Amino acid sequence: MPESVARTVARERRPSPRSPPTAREPVNVWSEDEALGSERVRAFVAILRTRGCYWADVKGCSMCGYAKDTLGRSASSEELGEQLDRILARYRDEPYVKLYTSGSFLDDREVDPASRVRIASAFRGRAQRLLFETLPEFAVPTMIGPVRDAFGGELEVALGLESTQPEVLGRLINKGSPPSDYLAAADRVRAAGARAKAYLLLKPPYLTEAESVTDVVRSVEVAHGRFDAFSVNPVHIQNGTVVEWLFRRGRYRPPWLWSLVAAMRAGSALRGSARFVTFPTAGGLPRGPHNCGKCDARVLAALEEASLSQKFDGLVDLDCACRTDYERLRDLEGIGVEA
Repeated sequence: MPESVARTVARERRPSPRSPPTAREPVNVWSEDEALGSERVRAFVAILRTRGCYWADVKGCSMCGYAKDTLGRSASSEELGEQLDRILARYRDEPYVKLYTSGSFLDDREVDPASRVRIASAFRGRAQRLLFETLPEFAVPTMIGPVRDAFGGELEVALGLESTQPEVLGRLINKGSPPSDYLAAADRVRAAGARAKAYLLLKPPYLTEAESVTDVVRSVEVAHGRFDAFSVNPVHIQNGTVVEWLFRRGRYRPPWLWSLVAAMRAGSALRGSARFVTFPTAGGLPRGPHNCGKCDARVLAALEEASLSQKFDGLVDLDCACRTDYERLRDLEGIGVEA
């Protein structure tokens, strides 16, 4: 990809500062199926509208377009308070709550410390587990402790590890921190009495299907024992990203669901005691992970069931005529590629 295009993508990633009415509305709120241990529950998910990830201004990740849903500036504590009121109006005491900011919940530029405590306190005694995401540099005791104490229940801190391979993480995904920083952050999270969750990316740009499966499996092998949960996230095409630039020029295809099945089967055998899940975004759509279209719903249902039950036997017997096409493509991609 030409450097001038990369600069343009980075420059256009952040929107112009939003008006006050927009700043008082969360990006989105919904509920979804999840599990707490062996119990299946509903999870409540909310995306706060903040300035978003600072790394998107510096360089940005090749697959991430979440900055387009941000304010383009820091939100005031009053604006965050009004967003919280709107979120709580739709909360129905789901036991699992996930809060996102299109960046790092622990970054003061996104959510100020007093607002973090106020938001966590709002779910105290109502939810069993509270999850949020952060970059590793913010996952320190002084940031985690006040949120943990304000919530009082089980805290889960998600880290976008994506890959434990430095070359993949630094050059292909464009993360600003090496894998070692994410692993160290996971250790700090657990030392602070919280659960650590790792997001792993399936098929960053420039990797073949087989290479992307291998990368996920290697990452689980390296990181198991440091995290309480792994979530395998297959790439989907987000607007205003390097991946979309490649996709529009026929240089990138979202991963086959067969690759996700392979990664889940192999990775689940190496996860140790950690939960191992995948809940693909845009599954079965052209801009998301998909197969031929005929088997997509069936394969996605099997992946969801495996994620909720933590029983992966149902992934063994999945089949479709398109699997032969996938395997041929995978073999052709591997021609001339060193193992």
